[in-house]
Amino acid sequence: MSYTNGLDKPTDYFETILWSAVDTSIDTLDFQPDWVWIKSRSNADTQVLFDAVRGTGKRLSSSATTEEQTKTDELTAFNSDGFTIGTGDNVNRSGHNYVSWNWKAGGSASSNSNGSITSSVSASTDAGFSIVSYTGTGSNATVGHGLSSAPKMIIVKNRSAGDSWIVGHGSIGFTKFIKLDENGAAADSSGFFNNTAPTSSVFSVGNQDDVNASSENIIAYCFAEKKGYSKFGSYVGNNNDDGTFVYTGFKPAFVLIKITAGQSDNWIMQDNKINSFNGASSQRLRPNSNNAEFSSSNEIDLLSNGFKCHGADGEINGSGFSYIYMAFAESPFVTSTGIPTTAR
Repeated sequence: MSYTNGLDKPTDYFETILWSAVDTSIDTLDFQPDWVWIKSRSNADTQVLFDAVRGTGKRLSSSATTEEQTKTDELTAFNSDGFTIGTGDNVNRSGHNYVSWNWKAGGSASSNSNGSITSSVSASTDAGFSIVSYTGTGSNATVGHGLSSAPKMIIVKNRSAGDSWIVGHGSIGFTKFIKLDENGAAADSSGFFNNTAPTSSVFSVGNQDDVNASSENIIAYCFAEKKGYSKFGSYVGNNNDDGTFVYTGFKPAFVLIKITAGQSDNWIMQDNKINSFNGASSQRLRPNSNNAEFSSSNEIDLLSNGFKCHGADGEINGSGFSYIYMAFAESPFVTSTGIPTTAR
């Protein structure tokens, strides 16, 4: 088993940070982040997302359809080891606890003309992650994503209008879509990804305003799978205390889960910093909700080579229900030098 391009050390590309409101400098990363997603763990404050392509102070919220807003008191700088925040309530309110999930792309954006729409792209082909900005045309089109392999998952938001967050995922196929800001199941539509799977150079968009409104600004986050670092797949729940095991090939640092068929229910996210060990319950957040962190006795165990969803919770393990997930590694199951990862 072999890993290349530094992915023996996933924390060079993704890591979670926890803090309590005091400092304005969040500086414990091993990289300069290009996408930062912040949430108050202790209070029902807005989820705020920033990226290096749109620039500091340009905020989106995963739990709302709101267009991009300028906030000068939230994230104010991307730094070599983290980022700087202001005194805004969503990032630094006295007495509150916060979490941020941080990804490295490719730094400053470059022009990409691989698609019928010219895009601006910050891409890390090593990590399989790119941030893609483009202007919609209102007609079926393709957009260059800057990765060397086809994305397995794409998250798209119209920055200029109050439209939904649209998610495409290889496990449900790009004839379907699901919304990040809602709890609905996956649905069919050619208007979002034009019924076309991404290629190694472009992804397709249809004529829906959420992904391709004429003359409006759109942002897309594209993820290609990298062995030992990231996995984008699916599983079927069993409604059992023993739970469904999902093999990823690495110890997860972060998982995002969504039921796609069987019933409508929330997105769930869990990480290895809020849950530093597998216990009798799991602390979680929901990207489609501003609610504070909550505890569930139907835990998600983060293991050396995957994760396991326990109990009868329809959000993660309903009987016969279908789920998609996005997972990033704390460490590969076995490194390029043959060192195995221990269980949690």
